[in-house]
Amino acid sequence: MKKNILSLAVLIAALSFALPSQAQVKFGVKAGLNMNSVSLKDYKGNLDGDNRAGFFAGVTADVTIPLAGLGVEASLLYDNKSIALSDGTNESKKTLHYVSLPINAKYTIGFSSLASVYFATGPQFSWNVGDRNWAPKNISEGWELKKSEFSWNVGAGVTALKHIRVGYNYNIGIGKTAEATVLGTAINGVKGKLKNNTHQVSLTYIF
Repeated sequence: MKKNILSLAVLIAALSFALPSQAQVKFGVKAGLNMNSVSLKDYKGNLDGDNRAGFFAGVTADVTIPLAGLGVEASLLYDNKSIALSDGTNESKKTLHYVSLPINAKYTIGFSSLASVYFATGPQFSWNVGDRNWAPKNISEGWELKKSEFSWNVGAGVTALKHIRVGYNYNIGIGKTAEATVLGTAINGVKGKLKNNTHQVSLTYIF
């Protein structure tokens, strides 16, 4: 499964460099709201992920083939995500800082010169630029955050007046965000993996 996803990610990235000369290239600025939760795998403790708000902001490049409605959108974003873990009694919060590169294949349907609808999907590569150690207060297990993270986007949105775009995106964690540790060593019997899944609402201005 992961091999198929990685192959599709490479294909979408290659498409962004192989679009024909008649393709239109536009640039813009993008910002929005993150609402993310964590899922735990192979973890025998009693911890629950909680939804938390964060934000993202950066620049974007939009490449489209006018006649086909196909294209690619690539963005470079500062991605701020807040996660929390609770054992039912105690709660610990952590702010994650990433530089993220989403590369989405897009299909656009134009209704008129005033508005169009798009559907998008593609890989996202994120690099942790913040503190990688997380020792939740009053929760016995510590977590070691990974240097980088791989995820997948599925989204849709509306472009109005050719310049203003409002979108919704669901970012699905595929690569693990963190592992349970004690003093840098995986915990015997309670080793766990943490993945981050994020709902995103964005506003983009295309120049």
